[in-house]
Amino acid sequence: MTGDEITAMRALAHPMRLRILSLLTGTAMSAAEVARELGLTHANASYHLRLLADADELVVDGGEKIRGGVAKRYRYPHERDLTPPEAGAPARTGAPTGYLRALGKDLERRSRSRVPASQGLSSDLEGWVDEATWEEALELVTRAARLLHERNRPPRTEGTVHVSATTLAFRMHDGGDGADGTGR
Repeated sequence: MTGDEITAMRALAHPMRLRILSLLTGTAMSAAEVARELGLTHANASYHLRLLADADELVVDGGEKIRGGVAKRYRYPHERDLTPPEAGAPARTGAPTGYLRALGKDLERRSRSRVPASQGLSSDLEGWVDEATWEEALELVTRAARLLHERNRPPRTEGTVHVSATTLAFRMHDGGDGADGTGR
């Protein structure tokens, strides 16, 4: 694993940074705006934003004049993560364990905010399907993820509802439990 991969893995292994990535999907915000929205101190928001930017998880998308300088506005470039790799490109590695732990912790937080009796979906499967079914399902899930990411708006924009959507879909080794395919 390269130094850049380790930096990215560490940056994603924190529930607050996952919230920041979601917040900055489809909109650019300054550290002050992120701090206000998530109830952080400005210094804490700046720290998280710098870590994510240094790990290439955020891009600077302009700035705004403030007293004494310019405040950077950051955006999560979701489009690159929802674009299939080109033919012959190296395969993407699996999600790092730290990211999955942070995601699980944040899903617990999100589920406490679920609107009772609202329409939603919870689905989980570890199973076996034919190749054509897998390709069709992956295409549909990718389309849904892309749709939500592309149409995400700033918090509390008129006409929007607050939603949560998490997607992990991948092929597994035949052994089931171990990455080496042995099941150990």
